[in-house]
Amino acid sequence: MSDRNPGQQNGLTYAAVGVDIDAGNELVRRIKPFVKATARPGADSEIGGFGGLFDLKAAGYDDPILVAANDGVGTKLKVAIDTGRHDTVGIDLVAMCVNDLIVQGAEPLFFLDYYACGALDVETAASVVKGIAEGCRIAGCALIGGETAEMPGMYDKDDYDLAGFAVGAVNRDRLLPRGDVKQGDVLLGLASSGVHSNGYSLVRRIVERSSVAFEAEAPFASGQALADVLMTPTRIYVKPLLKALRATGGIKALAHITGGGLPENLPRVLPEGSAARIDLGAISLPPVFRWLAREGGVAETEMLRTFNCGIGMVMVVAEEEASAVRAVLETEGETVAELGRIEARTGATVVFDGALEI
Repeated sequence: MSDRNPGQQNGLTYAAVGVDIDAGNELVRRIKPFVKATARPGADSEIGGFGGLFDLKAAGYDDPILVAANDGVGTKLKVAIDTGRHDTVGIDLVAMCVNDLIVQGAEPLFFLDYYACGALDVETAASVVKGIAEGCRIAGCALIGGETAEMPGMYDKDDYDLAGFAVGAVNRDRLLPRGDVKQGDVLLGLASSGVHSNGYSLVRRIVERSSVAFEAEAPFASGQALADVLMTPTRIYVKPLLKALRATGGIKALAHITGGGLPENLPRVLPEGSAARIDLGAISLPPVFRWLAREGGVAETEMLRTFNCGIGMVMVVAEEEASAVRAVLETEGETVAELGRIEARTGATVVFDGALEI
């Protein structure tokens, strides 16, 4: 008499319902060299355990405050999925997190990612994680872990989503924003690399309404596909800003210009009773923004509240230190613009003079 359960010959398996454990193991094998390349003092960047370790003492901190940030890439992922360009969204993911750490004066120490999909495509996932590792390398932080979740029924087969988690440290006496922001302080802006990772729901709608396909040449960038311009990764400002923070004493506050643009992000670092006055004529509006504004009929106020409009980071700097801060950043390859000053608030928290050159 057989002891086999008759139902087992038609029994279900995890693979049969869409979850491939072997593919997950293959992904871990593929990404180990990328992860290892992000090792730094405090972390050896080995993966495979249940948790990642970081040694603050080995990183050189004696009175640290930990700073944590998490973010995603938003609907820029839809452009990546629709065009098959997966190699840079990982840089975007890291950038959106670590740029939020540096605004508090914190050096990014380590990073973890979450990759969720309907069906795991090892090639796509490996390309994404390779980009994450590259972003960590640019930022100087270690990729110490992550999670891959294969969830058939939750996502369409080719869809995936990303979330990132970054932790940094700053010695207590270096925490930003400082308490001495005052009237007369100078506002310096650092150029963005493009649209970064905000406003892509509007970007995609504008592209849909236009006569330009993603793979067609961008009307404003000869020799470049529109998709390539739109997929330009978010600039990571960490190392240049750390250099300026350590070389000068002039940076009092930093604002990462993400969703909400200048009007929503600058007030987050201004003291009560103060306002930022910005000369829009000092902003060199990249061609991609001019095209989006014209093609979508987007008003200037909407552009400023939706996009970075060419400025990815704003510094509040002591007037007497502005030249020194600017010199350090330009030496590090940043494009710096003097945008305006801090003044007493009499109305709006951010006041604009002039107009964007759309």
